[in-house]
Amino acid sequence: QVQLVESGGGLVQPGGSLRLSCAASGFTFSSYAMTWYRQAPGKERELVAAITSAGGSTNYADSVKGRFTISRDNAKNTVYLQMNSLKPEDTAVYYCNAPGGRLLWGQGTQVTVSS
Repeated sequence: QVQLVESGGGLVQPGGSLRLSCAASGFTFSSYAMTWYRQAPGKERELVAAITSAGGSTNYADSVKGRFTISRDNAKNTVYLQMNSLKPEDTAVYYCNAPGGRLLWGQGTQVTVSS
Protein backbone atom coordinates (compact mmCIF):
# COMPACT_ATOMS: atom_id res chain seq x y z
CA GLN A 1 0.00 0.00 0.00
CA VAL A 2 1.35 3.37 -1.03
CA GLN A 3 2.09 5.64 1.90
CA LEU A 4 3.59 9.13 2.03
CA VAL A 5 4.31 10.58 5.47
CA GLU A 6 5.37 14.21 5.65
CA SER A 7 7.05 15.69 8.72
CA GLY A 8 9.20 18.59 9.88
CA GLY A 9 6.73 21.45 9.73
CA GLY A 10 6.16 23.96 12.48
CA LEU A 11 6.02 27.60 13.46
CA VAL A 12 8.98 29.70 12.41
CA GLN A 13 9.73 33.40 12.30
CA PRO A 14 10.24 35.20 8.99
CA GLY A 15 13.75 34.62 7.76
CA GLY A 16 13.97 31.28 9.51
CA SER A 17 14.52 27.78 8.14
CA LEU A 18 12.82 24.40 8.22
CA ARG A 19 13.63 21.03 6.70
CA LEU A 20 10.71 18.90 5.64
CA SER A 21 10.91 15.15 5.12
CA CYS A 22 8.65 12.76 3.27
CA ALA A 23 9.01 9.05 3.96
CA ALA A 24 7.64 6.89 1.16
CA SER A 25 6.64 3.23 1.15
CA GLY A 26 4.60 0.77 -0.88
CA PHE A 27 6.13 1.54 -4.27
CA THR A 28 9.53 1.59 -5.97
CA PHE A 29 10.57 5.03 -4.75
CA SER A 30 13.78 5.16 -6.77
CA SER A 31 11.81 4.85 -10.01
CA TYR A 32 9.66 7.92 -9.39
CA ALA A 33 10.30 11.60 -9.80
CA MET A 34 8.98 13.33 -6.71
CA THR A 35 7.50 16.72 -6.02
CA TRP A 36 6.60 18.94 -3.12
CA TYR A 37 3.29 20.79 -3.23
CA ARG A 38 1.74 23.26 -0.85
CA GLN A 39 -1.75 24.50 -0.18
CA ALA A 40 -2.49 27.72 1.65
CA PRO A 41 -5.93 28.44 3.16
CA GLY A 42 -8.41 29.37 0.47
CA LYS A 43 -5.95 28.66 -2.33
CA GLU A 44 -5.38 25.83 -4.76
CA ARG A 45 -2.59 23.35 -4.25
CA GLU A 46 0.55 24.48 -6.07
CA LEU A 47 3.74 22.76 -7.08
CA VAL A 48 6.77 23.99 -5.17
CA ALA A 49 9.68 21.81 -6.25
CA ALA A 50 10.41 18.65 -8.21
CA ILE A 51 13.29 16.22 -8.46
CA THR A 52 14.00 13.43 -10.93
CA SER A 53 14.13 9.79 -9.86
CA ALA A 54 17.92 9.72 -9.48
CA GLY A 55 18.09 13.24 -8.12
CA GLY A 56 20.10 14.63 -10.99
CA SER A 57 17.71 17.41 -11.93
CA THR A 58 15.49 19.74 -9.95
CA ASN A 59 12.92 22.43 -10.68
CA TYR A 60 11.36 25.11 -8.53
CA ALA A 61 8.45 27.48 -8.57
CA ASP A 62 9.61 31.04 -9.15
CA SER A 63 8.30 32.02 -5.72
CA VAL A 64 10.76 29.73 -3.92
CA LYS A 65 13.72 29.67 -6.30
CA GLY A 66 16.96 30.43 -4.48
CA ARG A 67 15.39 29.80 -1.07
CA PHE A 68 14.21 26.18 -1.18
CA THR A 69 16.20 23.05 -2.06
CA ILE A 70 14.70 19.67 -2.86
CA SER A 71 16.78 16.52 -2.41
CA ARG A 72 16.26 12.81 -1.97
CA ASP A 73 17.86 9.74 -0.47
CA ASN A 74 16.76 6.68 -2.42
CA ALA A 75 18.39 4.36 0.11
CA LYS A 76 16.03 5.78 2.74
CA ASN A 77 13.00 6.22 0.45
CA THR A 78 12.84 9.83 1.56
CA VAL A 79 12.54 13.19 -0.18
CA TYR A 80 13.45 16.43 1.58
CA LEU A 81 12.68 20.10 1.24
CA GLN A 82 15.13 22.53 2.82
CA MET A 83 13.41 25.88 3.22
CA ASN A 84 15.46 28.97 4.02
CA SER A 85 14.63 32.66 4.25
CA LEU A 86 11.02 31.79 4.95
CA LYS A 87 8.34 34.39 4.34
CA PRO A 88 4.79 34.68 5.71
CA GLU A 89 3.48 33.80 2.24
CA ASP A 90 5.15 30.39 2.55
CA THR A 91 2.58 29.49 5.19
CA ALA A 92 0.73 26.41 3.96
CA VAL A 93 0.31 22.68 4.36
CA TYR A 94 3.12 20.97 2.47
CA TYR A 95 2.68 17.63 0.73
CA CYS A 96 4.93 15.33 -1.27
CA ASN A 97 3.76 13.22 -4.20
CA ALA A 98 4.77 12.04 -7.62
CA PRO A 99 4.31 14.55 -10.44
CA GLY A 100 0.64 15.09 -11.16
CA GLY A 101 -0.33 13.92 -7.70
CA ARG A 102 -0.88 10.38 -8.93
CA LEU A 103 -0.05 8.67 -5.64
CA LEU A 104 -2.22 8.53 -2.54
CA TRP A 105 -1.86 11.86 -0.74
CA GLY A 106 -0.44 11.93 2.76
CA GLN A 107 -1.65 14.13 5.59
CA GLY A 108 0.81 16.89 4.87
CA THR A 109 2.80 18.96 7.34
CA GLN A 110 1.82 22.47 8.42
CA VAL A 111 4.32 25.27 7.97
CA THR A 112 3.48 28.59 9.60
CA VAL A 113 5.74 31.60 9.12
CA SER A 114 4.84 34.34 11.54
CA SER A 115 6.42 36.72 14.01
